[in-house]
Amino acid sequence: MTNKLRFSLIAAAVMMSSSAMSALPQGYPADYQKIVDAATKEGKVVVYSTTDTKAAGPLIQGFEAAYPGIKVEYNDMNSTELYNRYISEQAAGGTSGDVVWSSSMDTALKLATDYAQEYKSPEQGQLPKWAVWKDKAYGTTYEPVVFIYNKRLIPAGDVPDSHAALAKLIASQTDKFRKKVTTYDIEKSGLGFMLSVQDFKADPNYFKTLADVAKGGLAVQSSTGTMMERVSSGENLIGFNILGSYAEARAKTDPSLGISYPKDYTLVLSRVSFISQESKNSNAARLWLDYVLSEKGQSILANQADIPSIRNDIEGKNDIDGMTKMLGNALKPIPVDETLLEYLQQKKRLAYIKEWRAAAQK
Repeated sequence: MTNKLRFSLIAAAVMMSSSAMSALPQGYPADYQKIVDAATKEGKVVVYSTTDTKAAGPLIQGFEAAYPGIKVEYNDMNSTELYNRYISEQAAGGTSGDVVWSSSMDTALKLATDYAQEYKSPEQGQLPKWAVWKDKAYGTTYEPVVFIYNKRLIPAGDVPDSHAALAKLIASQTDKFRKKVTTYDIEKSGLGFMLSVQDFKADPNYFKTLADVAKGGLAVQSSTGTMMERVSSGENLIGFNILGSYAEARAKTDPSLGISYPKDYTLVLSRVSFISQESKNSNAARLWLDYVLSEKGQSILANQADIPSIRNDIEGKNDIDGMTKMLGNALKPIPVDETLLEYLQQKKRLAYIKEWRAAAQK
């Protein structure tokens, strides 16, 4: 090998090394480069998620641009499908997701309890304390739960601004709202069940409120997209327990869809993510989780995917600070902790569904 060729190869290696090093976020530990190198050898990360592929697209593109040697294999499922698939794969000992990222906070934490590996993200200090569970499960978003309504068919003066106002509106016009009110089917949607339980914890009169809301009959669904579509078309008139992030994104191009943030209390959901203990690509999984939590990743979520950031240092209004300025004390973040697991106990879950069904079918 000539000296000239040897010098060229060394120079290329140095350039590649410094290029990779310069890609590291500011403030990360020096040995983080080892994770990057190992992740690049793995070459991919498998993500099991309830976040729509379309919404996650900009985040995936940003990650693959930051780490060009790593591909994201993204699997978009509803919350119940994700839970059942992941459990089955873990029991079988086969290939499964490296990362779980779910809007169904309770079932995600249940999975994390049994299957998450411990990993302290360098981004942890930028998150609220309630969003981190045992260095294993992380809340990644800050999403108010809202009402939606058809702007063509619901007069502005009738738009409810609280759960009590929603119940009063429907109970006073049962003929108009018969089978025209939509929400999650809590037996088919893990997210729907979790939000219903959180309503119950926030509102001492929850089942009475639900009974009034259901006086005209509920049209239950298993996805936010279906509910928004039906309200927009006029097939349904109003919906509750809708993810505000998806509603806001749709409302930008859909003049029929209105959004109301309840002022009595507004639940705030945070999509829970963890790295699988048996991850085949655990280094790439760490990079992905850190990227999702980073200022860059959170900025993409907030400003390109319309999903509010769990940080308070993101440009624009779509983060904790922006939501707090808009809704103040009405905000009720759902903490990532063991309280989520209470109603997943089989006996308690079945009793709750029975009580919910009795109120919802009156």
